[in-house]
Amino acid sequence: MQDSSQDTAQILVQDLLKEKRRERRWKNIRFIAWFLLIIYLIIQATHYTQPSSKGFSETYAALIRLDGMIAPGRGFSAEDTIPTLQSAFKDKDAKGIILAINSPGGTPVQAAIIHDAILNLKKKYHKKIVVVGEDFLTSGAYFVAVAADKIYVNPNTLTGSIGVIMKGFGFVDAMKKLGIERRVYISGNDKDRLDPFLPQSETDLQKIQSVMSEVHQHFVQAVLEGRKGKLPHDTSHLFNGDFWSGESALKLGLVDGMGNLLDVLEKEFNTTNYKEFGDSTTSFFRLLGGKLSSTFDTLFYAYG
Repeated sequence: MQDSSQDTAQILVQDLLKEKRRERRWKNIRFIAWFLLIIYLIIQATHYTQPSSKGFSETYAALIRLDGMIAPGRGFSAEDTIPTLQSAFKDKDAKGIILAINSPGGTPVQAAIIHDAILNLKKKYHKKIVVVGEDFLTSGAYFVAVAADKIYVNPNTLTGSIGVIMKGFGFVDAMKKLGIERRVYISGNDKDRLDPFLPQSETDLQKIQSVMSEVHQHFVQAVLEGRKGKLPHDTSHLFNGDFWSGESALKLGLVDGMGNLLDVLEKEFNTTNYKEFGDSTTSFFRLLGGKLSSTFDTLFYAYG
């Protein structure tokens, strides 16, 4: 009986050791697999940030990627974008500049500053600049785009939205219900205009509409000048803040053609090589993150 118990114990110990070895083996395999995957992604991301496997011995265009909201402190801001534009235009070997834009818009001031900077750099360096719109080319992003010589989009790119919007909340009734009295002291009758804790007056609404109309008119004028000779005779329906697919935008004269980055590079600059300007660290991690995301999508959603 004792021998039988010892045999059973030995078998259990052996099974436990085998299980531990199996776990350790799979842990090592997973580690190696993850290590190789990361190395592969780094190599691929590095490859895609290069203009070509042949280097710069052949012709190339300068590429600038502009993503996200246009606002101070963002990557797509005047402070960050204009120095990048200047570097790209100064590159004597670049045949031209291509802007890959994916943005829903942002502040009118930042967009206008970038737009005007592009016009000034075009006059100074006499280089062609082309925009390729990706998912979004709307509002402030379209404002920036009309400074370019040509605009290309995907048939599904959301394009246009030539208008101005201002959003806010009113808390007048909430204050009353909570029994809170707000005390504000001003010097100047209109200093508290747009205060969300005060009722809107007709004068306030007229003032807001007046300012927004002025900003809108600046946007409209930029589009009329940038797309001169390309828009339909009657443009009133283009400036009501609406947006269209890339395919419809082409019919309306808001863009010049359909195409992705490589298509446009070849068509406009007779090359598929590009030299990317901007924050290389940000570009690298964006590409790396995109490849990781694509890898996980393939693993988990391929059979969805």
